[in-house]
Amino acid sequence: MGFVSLFLPETSSHRVGHRDPFWNGRKKPFMIAAIASAMLLQILFLMNMSYLFGSLFKSEHRVHNLHILTVDYDGGVIGKSLQGAITQLKADTFPTFDIENTTKYPAVEDIVRSVRKGEHWAAVFSHAGASERLAAALEGGDAAAAYDSTNTLTYVWNEVRYPAMEDGTIKSSMSQLMAVARIAYNHMNGTGALQTLNKNDPAALQVFLDPIQAGEINIMPTTQGTRVLYNTVAMVLPIILQFFFLMAINGVSAEFKLYSHLPVLNNGIIRLVLSLSYTFIGSLCWAGYVWAFRETWSVGAGQFFCTWVIIWLFMHINFIVIDVATGFIPMTFLPFFVLTWVILNVTSTIWPFELAPAFYRWGYVLPAHEVWQVLIQIWSGGAVDRLYQALPILFTWEVVFLPLAIVALNHRCKVAEREHLAAEEERRQLILKAEKGKEDEVVEEEASSLVDAKVQSFEAEGQRDVYAPAIAPPV
Repeated sequence: MGFVSLFLPETSSHRVGHRDPFWNGRKKPFMIAAIASAMLLQILFLMNMSYLFGSLFKSEHRVHNLHILTVDYDGGVIGKSLQGAITQLKADTFPTFDIENTTKYPAVEDIVRSVRKGEHWAAVFSHAGASERLAAALEGGDAAAAYDSTNTLTYVWNEVRYPAMEDGTIKSSMSQLMAVARIAYNHMNGTGALQTLNKNDPAALQVFLDPIQAGEINIMPTTQGTRVLYNTVAMVLPIILQFFFLMAINGVSAEFKLYSHLPVLNNGIIRLVLSLSYTFIGSLCWAGYVWAFRETWSVGAGQFFCTWVIIWLFMHINFIVIDVATGFIPMTFLPFFVLTWVILNVTSTIWPFELAPAFYRWGYVLPAHEVWQVLIQIWSGGAVDRLYQALPILFTWEVVFLPLAIVALNHRCKVAEREHLAAEEERRQLILKAEKGKEDEVVEEEASSLVDAKVQSFEAEGQRDVYAPAIAPPV
């Protein structure tokens, strides 16, 4: 019985049952409020999840929006094999290959520079003289022994840009392209190669069996397991951190009556110092998470500092945005805003806009997307430079919402002051009522004493009238 009482404690005397008159007029409003809350939450999550999932819906059919630069430096059968493979693989589910001439891109460095700038998602090229080297190697001798099949076709990519997409789409597409290019080569030159093959030379036989292999130039290799978190969960944390901190700060400030007693300027200075300090430390911890689990990722101290600074700006933007929200949105509906803000921002970073429906490109204005673009540039040593776009957008958020945060703080202080004055007035009225009650009690006690004295006087006079004849008068 004692064990059961831990879970089902005895009902206190002031508790009521479900049939108590307490429920009169309460049951229906309570049920309406509960059902309305449940429905609003379902609608909220439906809308947010639909927005998030919609950004990835049928994204494989938009892979053709990813443009890959193609240059043929060879001009022989290997270059033709590459072009033939591109023709065979052309589809909405495969990247689009922009074939350019060597006049526009005279050197491999020009191709790498194009990918670094972000003009193309990747690039593929055939090496100059590749077909001639292959033909010489098939004849055997020193040419066969020195032949390197990776010195035929090479692709350039930047794995850090969107690690999951780069691995799953760009790299896999390049692997598929190379496999089809080898098949195309065999169709074009298989018979001719067999005729010129030196069958007595093992090295020449190896060249015949493996004429083409894919070489790669990865601008920033990003192979650590945590890479899938950088543009997903890691982008949520700065927002959630500010929300929790603001809830704590608002609660503490209200408890110590800062909003109702301190001037708005003093409150603003306190809030500014707290926001800068907290986001400074929070951004340092965020960068620390990344560096602590970077494994063999080749990022240095300068990149750590730049990461720290841009995340500091991102956190402060989220601080003032949520601060404005807490100033005007009732607490009941604040989680609706915060969840939506989180989903909108993380959706703008998890996948390139080229693979999402065109509608989602409005996400360029969201701070998380621009911060991710800056992080790509920092981590890849200056590649994919988007500072000309990202910094104006980020500082616009800062410039617009800082004054709004001041307005929200002023509103919060006025509300707190009104509530304080109302509470003080109510307290004064209670004190006056209590004092009046004491005065009435004193008057009542005095009146009661007078009545008692009068009654006693009347009783004494009555007794004297009754018993007076039997008492001998004094001599």
